[in-house]
Amino acid sequence: MSTPAVTTPRIPEAVHRRRWAILGVLMLSLLIVVLDNSILNVAIKTISTPEPTGLGATQGDLEWAINSYTLVFAGLLFTAGLLGDRLGRKKILIAGLAVFGIGSALAAESGSPVQLILFRAVMGLGAAFVMPATLAVLMNVFERDEQPKAIGIWAGGVGLAIAIGPITGGVLLDHFWWGSVFLVNVPIVIVAIGLMIWLVPESRDPKPGRIDLVGVALSVVGLVLLVYGIIKGGQLADFTDPAVLGTVALGLAVLVGFVLYEKRSDHPSIDISYFKNRVFSAAISSLALVFFALMGVTFFAVFYTQSVRGYSPLQTGLLMLPLAAAQLIFAPRARLVVDRFGVRAVCTGGLLLLAAMLAAFTTLEADTPIWILEVIFFLMGTGMAHIMTPASVVIMQALPREKAGSASALSNTFRQVGGALGIAVLGSVLSAAYRSGVEDKLTVLPADVRHTAGESIEATLGVAAELGPRGEPLVTAAHDSFLHAMHITALCGAGVALIGVVVVALFLPGRAPQEPEAQRPEVDPVGAGH
Repeated sequence: MSTPAVTTPRIPEAVHRRRWAILGVLMLSLLIVVLDNSILNVAIKTISTPEPTGLGATQGDLEWAINSYTLVFAGLLFTAGLLGDRLGRKKILIAGLAVFGIGSALAAESGSPVQLILFRAVMGLGAAFVMPATLAVLMNVFERDEQPKAIGIWAGGVGLAIAIGPITGGVLLDHFWWGSVFLVNVPIVIVAIGLMIWLVPESRDPKPGRIDLVGVALSVVGLVLLVYGIIKGGQLADFTDPAVLGTVALGLAVLVGFVLYEKRSDHPSIDISYFKNRVFSAAISSLALVFFALMGVTFFAVFYTQSVRGYSPLQTGLLMLPLAAAQLIFAPRARLVVDRFGVRAVCTGGLLLLAAMLAAFTTLEADTPIWILEVIFFLMGTGMAHIMTPASVVIMQALPREKAGSASALSNTFRQVGGALGIAVLGSVLSAAYRSGVEDKLTVLPADVRHTAGESIEATLGVAAELGPRGEPLVTAAHDSFLHAMHITALCGAGVALIGVVVVALFLPGRAPQEPEAQRPEVDPVGAGH
């Protein structure tokens, strides 16, 4: 068989022998970065509770606590990928983990929502250097024929983190204060850094590009303005407000400027020419749309399970297990389905299933049997697993191996931007729909309390609790208004997933023709631009 002759020279034997142990270390690094967001989702309600239990964070504060991390993460991923390619991915991984650990320790001691938002941004800075480097190292320690399997296991690790996060968060919140959900990252970071120094080989791009400071600045400013405008629209329950429209328009203008600058730059953060390849663009878009839906749904699902249904943080974490279990089961096996049916059919089917499950949220009421939510979560996870793995393989194999950091950064940037926009857009739709639904019922309250009480279901329930028996009608109104808002939000998410179905069905490749490994080119035809 000719495979060894082709593959042996590309990866040193010592590295090849310990490749699975290296993958384990990379997954541990990835675990804490993803774990942190899924832990926070369960802690949202606790952090929104007034002091001393929480920080008394508003819905807007909560969206920023999630998005400050995501925006810094997304904005710096390109630069982190390029720095890894230039300075060495192992160095960048260790530095990123150290910053993430420090940010976690500071976030745990936050005394106000503003401090929490700031320290979450520090965590995002560290995470930006971890995420692309894990996938880039993976591409440099596995032979091409093993890469789809390794990426499948890597994607399954994301599912594992999504599973462990809410349960870990629930256990911690049952026994400790809310800051423990951040402090738990510190010992994991220390173990991961030790294993990385011992096991992971150094790798870099032999021809790295210059760092594009102007491009980085434009991308971060554009994203922050866009997301800020969307969240502000949700807080005001008015997306036509001049301040909201102006901020969103300015954000979009800066992002257009970013694209134009990148096209003219001789050392761009993003090589815009990659996107001329429709296959590459469709694969990246499908990942962004999956995370848009996932992050938006987990944001409102936590309030449904805890505020409407009355489950504890730990019970909420356990309720989310089917979503993660499905990803763990199906992500590593998705490549086998792709071999049989092709990338296009598998990703289209996954997005259709995701859209259907988002629409199914409209059937949930305050007394719906909870097993229905469990089935929805499991099928959502199944759909996601059949999009994330095939799309990641298409993206990573589209570029030469030495550009692995850039490909990984692009892939993760679109995931994170999709997630940030999912929280901002769907969170704002939820907030606006909730306020318009509950406003009429708040007329019994003093004028100065009304605005705050209408910001979120937690705010309304907090005021109702202070009123005692007189607040009972407010509790009912809050539950009814939230359910109505959740149904509207879920339909918006389903609509976004259907857009993804169209993109994937039109542009992703069908079944690849079978060819001997020895004849397969070093760079996949996907990268050549069809």
